[in-house]
Amino acid sequence: MKHTDEIIIKLIATSDVHGCIFPYDYINRQPLEGSLARVFTYIKNENIRYDGQVVLLDNGDILQGQPTCYYNNYVNTEQPNLAARVYNYMGYDAQTIGNHDVETGHPVYDKWIAECDFPMLGANVIDAHTGQPYLQPYAIVERSGIRIAVLGLLTAAIPHWLHHDLWHGLRFEEMTTTARHWTKVIREREHPDLLVGLFHSGKEGGITTPDYEENATQHVVSAVEGFDLVFYGHDHLSHNDWIDSPSGRRVLCLAPSSNAHLVAEAEVRFDPSSHALRSMRGGLRSVKSYTPDPDFTRYFQPDADQVKTYIERIIGRFAHTLYTRDCYFGSAPLTDFIHDVQLKVTGADISLNAPLTFDTRIEAGDVRISDLFNLYKYENQIYVLRMTGHEIHQLLEMSYGLWVGTMHSADDHIILLSESDTSTGKRYLFDNLAFNFESAAGIDYEVDVTRPRGERVHIMQMSNGEPFSAERWYHVAMNSYRGNGGGELLTKGAGIPFEQIAERIVYRSEHDQRYYLMHEIKEKGELDPQAHDNWRFVPETWTRPALERDKKLLFGGMQ
Repeated sequence: MKHTDEIIIKLIATSDVHGCIFPYDYINRQPLEGSLARVFTYIKNENIRYDGQVVLLDNGDILQGQPTCYYNNYVNTEQPNLAARVYNYMGYDAQTIGNHDVETGHPVYDKWIAECDFPMLGANVIDAHTGQPYLQPYAIVERSGIRIAVLGLLTAAIPHWLHHDLWHGLRFEEMTTTARHWTKVIREREHPDLLVGLFHSGKEGGITTPDYEENATQHVVSAVEGFDLVFYGHDHLSHNDWIDSPSGRRVLCLAPSSNAHLVAEAEVRFDPSSHALRSMRGGLRSVKSYTPDPDFTRYFQPDADQVKTYIERIIGRFAHTLYTRDCYFGSAPLTDFIHDVQLKVTGADISLNAPLTFDTRIEAGDVRISDLFNLYKYENQIYVLRMTGHEIHQLLEMSYGLWVGTMHSADDHIILLSESDTSTGKRYLFDNLAFNFESAAGIDYEVDVTRPRGERVHIMQMSNGEPFSAERWYHVAMNSYRGNGGGELLTKGAGIPFEQIAERIVYRSEHDQRYYLMHEIKEKGELDPQAHDNWRFVPETWTRPALERDKKLLFGGMQ
């Protein structure tokens, strides 16, 4: 696209790739619709179309999500991280760090950052010792004399999910204040022709505290003058919006969802003499129809083969198929298998667990390492916290309040559902996030769905027959997302002030949750997990048929 009367530059951004590098899903052992291999075909085409005037950016969250990540983060650690090698090969100009990158821990992400041939951005990721940014705040990219400044920001909610050990020596400042400071610095120091925000933070909502907002992109753009274009991610949603700045200037804001299905693209035109911005247009583009680039595939085939060999290793057998969908309708074999492992590893009194994938299964027969990634895409540890009986009860009340509604008649829904219209008709979904549907093991209890929210859970006793006391202190096992305050069940539910959570933690596992599940399967060889039936929805004359009805609405009534 050669023009003598204007300069045209194409900016392309990916976000939340989560290890989807190759066009193969190592977890489910099937082809993958997205992948950076397909993205690279699109990028090469655009480089030809725009005479090399392409800027390639990424919003973070590459280091967790597929076994490719785990293998290169923790198993094959001698060579440079595959994520760095792939992004270097593709020619990325800058990347913002994501929360799932931070979750890998300093040894992994510090090594990865050093191996990247492009700036890793994070203006609000601060070195607590020096008070200066730990990462490069912004990058300057030049194309045909046009100076493009790219300012990187990360959601400040990191302490709400991740233990301090993973980010020791750092702090995460509020995005709006940081953006206001650095846009001023960039404008005065760099005099850019285009100022681009590269945010690992969703559009709006999420965790909101007096100090920060988890998904702050809309607030930053509407409160801080100076941005021309913003690429963002984190919430795995796709957005294509124009948001007004404080002066009323319209800022193009694009979010390409996750797993390399979409890219965000913007074509920007400049006056060739003054470099003034003339026009901008953009949107989202699917790469599902693109053939994986053959050069990319050939170059990284040895890496793909290594991961496949590792992930397809058989570690044991299950006597029958385990389903995450069963976990929503009562005590279930899969949930209780995880409870048993958490209690065995920690020696805790009580275990909390919620399904982390909406609808998956581990088939009867051989169990492979990949099956455990189907349950846990990310590397959560196991924590044990000190909690009173009253706090445990209140946490469960919030959990089931998100999970089920109040039944006023036998014909009511039991599960809190929402309807989504699709081209094929209505589809029913959970009204709230299922990974906050915590059930418990180690106690016997009932959930009376005829009672109002906050008054449903009746804990009868410990499962070993001992009394359960609201005043007594218990050791409670849970994953690290929950144990760090994720989902707000500990704060809004149990009523524990967020700043007190860390002092309640009495145990943190050395390895991730998936490691201990794999170890248990290897140790036992063949397992036949059964439901404990230590809790149930009541009254059963209403709840049993209601559960069957809602299961059919959610899953079609099929196993």
